[in-house]
Amino acid sequence: MSDTKPLKRAPELQPLSHDHHHGLLLCWKIRTGIKKEVSLERIKEYTDWFFEKHLKPHFELEEKYIFTILGDNNPLIQQALSEHSRLKDLFNATTDLKENLSLIDKELEAHIRFEERVLFAEIQKVATADQLAKIKEIHTEEAFVEKDDNAFWL
Repeated sequence: MSDTKPLKRAPELQPLSHDHHHGLLLCWKIRTGIKKEVSLERIKEYTDWFFEKHLKPHFELEEKYIFTILGDNNPLIQQALSEHSRLKDLFNATTDLKENLSLIDKELEAHIRFEERVLFAEIQKVATADQLAKIKEIHTEEAFVEKDDNAFWL
C-alpha cells in the first residue's frame, strides 16, 4: 500500500500548488470533453485560453523565481524545464487535435505530480527565508477566474 498522506507544503509555495490544482482540473476537463465527444476545436479554444491566461504566467514565474533556488544544473530543474518546453509545444500545436489534447492531459498531469511530489519538496528543503519571502511577494493567492462561455465539460 502506498503512502498517500498529504504533503506539507511551505505556505509561500501554496499559491503555486493552487495553480497546479487548476491545471489538474484542466486535464479532467479535456478527458471529459473527449469522452463526451465535444468538438475538438471547442476544447482547443478553451485549452488555448487556459494556456495564455494561466499556464504561461505560471511557467514564467516558476522558471524565473522558483527553479533558480536549485539552479539550472540540477537534474530536477532540467526535467521541469524540459517538460515545460514539451507542454508549450503541445499547447501550440494546431494539428492532430485529439492526439495533442490527450497528450496535454497525460503530460500536464504527470508534470504537476512531479512538481508537487518531488520538485517542490526539494525546493522547500533548501530555500532560504529570503527566497521564500520573495516567492510570497511575487505570487500571492488570486481567485481563479473561469472562462464561463465555453464550459464544454458540463
